Amino acid sequence: MRHFIDLKDFSADTLQMILDHAQAMKQAQRVGAGHEQPLAGKTVAMIFEKPSTRTRVSFEVGIVQLGGTPLVLSAQDLQLGRGETIEDTARVLSCYVDAIMIRCFDHDMALNLAEHATVPVINALTNRSHPCQLMADLQTMIEYHGPLAGQTVAWLGDGNNVASSWVEAAALFGFQLRMACPHGYAPPAELLAWARAKGGNIILTEDVAEAVDRVQSVVTDVWVSMGQEGGSQQQDLAAYQVNEEVMKQAAGDAIFMHCLPAKRGLEVSAAVIDGPQSAVFDEAENRLHAQKAILAWCFAGE
Repeated sequence: MRHFIDLKDFSADTLQMILDHAQAMKQAQRVGAGHEQPLAGKTVAMIFEKPSTRTRVSFEVGIVQLGGTPLVLSAQDLQLGRGETIEDTARVLSCYVDAIMIRCFDHDMALNLAEHATVPVINALTNRSHPCQLMADLQTMIEYHGPLAGQTVAWLGDGNNVASSWVEAAALFGFQLRMACPHGYAPPAELLAWARAKGGNIILTEDVAEAVDRVQSVVTDVWVSMGQEGGSQQQDLAAYQVNEEVMKQAAGDAIFMHCLPAKRGLEVSAAVIDGPQSAVFDEAENRLHAQKAILAWCFAGE
C-alpha cells in the first residue's frame, strides 16, 4: 500500500522521481498533449476537516484530469462529526473508494487513517506537516534554480507545519535551510535532531539578516494558522515580515514563496508578493501537477 503522509517517509530518489513526473505532466498539459489516465475508473474520497481553496481545487481538478472521480466530504458529511472513530471510517471508506485524501487538524488522524485503510491515503495538511505543498515548492525551486542540492532557502516566521516539511525536504535533498524564528517559535526539536542526523544543513537563528543573506529562495507563511487564532503571534512575529528590504539582502535572482492564503501587510508586504520576485502563483499552479504525480505514484504500486 502506497501512502503519502510525510516527506521523511521517503528516499530523495523516490521524491525526485515524483517531481520529475510532475514536471513532465505540466509540460504535456501546456502543449495540449492530453492527460495520463492512471485513475481511470477510480474514486478518490477527499476529506476536509479544514477548508481550503488550493487543496480542494487542485486535487479535484487533478483527479478528474487523471481519469478519476473525486468525492468531496467535510467532516460533518461523515459520522466523524458524530464521534465515529477514524479507524472505522478508514475501513468503511476503503470498501467504497480507491484512495483517500485528508486535510485535518490532528496529524494522528492521518496516521490512523493510513494504518487502517486498505487504500492509499494522502496527507493534504495536518497540524504537523504539509508534504503536498512542499512537493509543489520543490518543483518551483527546480524551475527557477535547477537541481535542489546546494541551493539556499530562508524561512522567516513561525516554525509551523509547513516549516516542518521544509526541514524534512532540506535533509533529504541537500539544500541549506536557514530558519529565522523568534524565541519559542522554532520547529520541534526532535524533528531538527532527525534532520541533522540525516546530514541536513539546517541553520536556526533569530536574526532575519543572517537567514536571508544571498539566499536563492525566501519563504514564509501566515502568522496565525486556521484553528490557532488568538494569542500574541502577530506581535511576536512582527520583525519577521518579508518586505522589500529583506528581499534586497537575498541573491539577485532570489524568489519569494508562500503557500497562500497570504495576509498582505503582515507576514509579507504587498510590494513583495505582487512584485517581480514573487513565485507564489507558480507554486499554486504546481500544486496541481505535483499532486497528480503523487496520485499516479500511489496507484503505480498496484
